[in-house]
Amino acid sequence: MRIKYIILLTLIFIVTNIFSQVESPYETNPWIDGAWVTGAVGGSVYGFTLLLNKDGISEQELGNLNKEDIFFIDRWAAGNYSERASQISDIPFYTSFATPFLLLLNKNTRRDSGKLSVMLVESMATAGALFTITAGLVNRPRPLVYAEDAPLKDRLSKDSQRSFFSGHAAASAAATFFAAKVFSDYFPNSKAKPYVWAGAAVLPAVVSYFRVQSGNHFLTDVLLGYAIGATTGILVPELHKKKNKNLSIMPGIGFNQQSIRVSYRF
Repeated sequence: MRIKYIILLTLIFIVTNIFSQVESPYETNPWIDGAWVTGAVGGSVYGFTLLLNKDGISEQELGNLNKEDIFFIDRWAAGNYSERASQISDIPFYTSFATPFLLLLNKNTRRDSGKLSVMLVESMATAGALFTITAGLVNRPRPLVYAEDAPLKDRLSKDSQRSFFSGHAAASAAATFFAAKVFSDYFPNSKAKPYVWAGAAVLPAVVSYFRVQSGNHFLTDVLLGYAIGATTGILVPELHKKKNKNLSIMPGIGFNQQSIRVSYRF
């Protein structure tokens, strides 16, 4: 719990101590962004229907499972089960969702709250759609299915067949990397950038660690979830950046001639 508050206070301090006037680096398009949000949310809804219709496994199928059939990188996690680790994973998981909203504490980013809200929804919904559809289509037993001390009902449930990939890791990384990317785009010369990116990387990594320890996911599940979340968190703001911000083309008028002046600001 103490780590959570330290991270929050650090991020609040970083954001609230930047006061320079900064031009918005982003632009949005109602048609393109509307289609993006609609598609991503629609994909998430479709994915949830797949998850709801997913089947569990029978006791006979459970008895036929063999740890030796698991890829060697993941084999060591088979049999993990810890309710406490699962509960602990929720602390950095929900904390990560707060990081984008810390940007609103600064007047420069607060002016763009509309754009940032659209971009955040696109990032989270895209990661969510990829997760739900994949988890709905792929049947992979969670590590806890191999744990003899886990409750039988949990080992046989349909939820136990959605190990691939980690939605917790994806959502957490999407939120924190989005916040770090936006911070960097607004304040590219800030000395706080290394700490912001470090925090963005650490939170979903902690989530991933405890999701493996709890028996909910294998290593490759959280690695892929982390990568997908980080990619959407960074890519969405990057795609919305204004093009050729530093390039200016102005007409010029001289004696007996007209010209066009092209300049680039470094």
